[in-house]
Amino acid sequence: MDSQVSIEIDRPIEQVFHAANECITEWSVTCVSDEIIEDKGGVGTTFRMVTQERGKEMEFTGEVTRWDPPLHSAVYLVGTHFDIDTEFRFEDLGGRTRVSQRAVVHGRGFTKVVFALLGWVFNRSSCKALDNELECLKNFCEARPEV
Repeated sequence: MDSQVSIEIDRPIEQVFHAANECITEWSVTCVSDEIIEDKGGVGTTFRMVTQERGKEMEFTGEVTRWDPPLHSAVYLVGTHFDIDTEFRFEDLGGRTRVSQRAVVHGRGFTKVVFALLGWVFNRSSCKALDNELECLKNFCEARPEV
């Protein structure tokens, strides 16, 4: 499954980049915890993340795969049932910022079969979830003068 969404946020690019990458548990509706395992100052940094959706918690281990502040960041998350390759791109709009997020979900085991059969249903749901997450990021950034 491959989903991509974008949104414009009325904050400077540096603030939005920081919020998207360093304050995720404060704005995300799905990420309930995010803990650094080994900080390498960018690419190679590893972390543990717990998400919750519809009352179900999932744990992922992650690694930063791209770190180019304030323009681009990417991580690879490894979970029990699926892995997620996700990236953020940030575009300076003269004091505003366009954020684009792309997530590619790779099924594991039986989940791979389910995705192959019903991927279109999950993809639509994934786009709605990403839209909701970016809307939360926008609200978080715009509600604070300094993020």
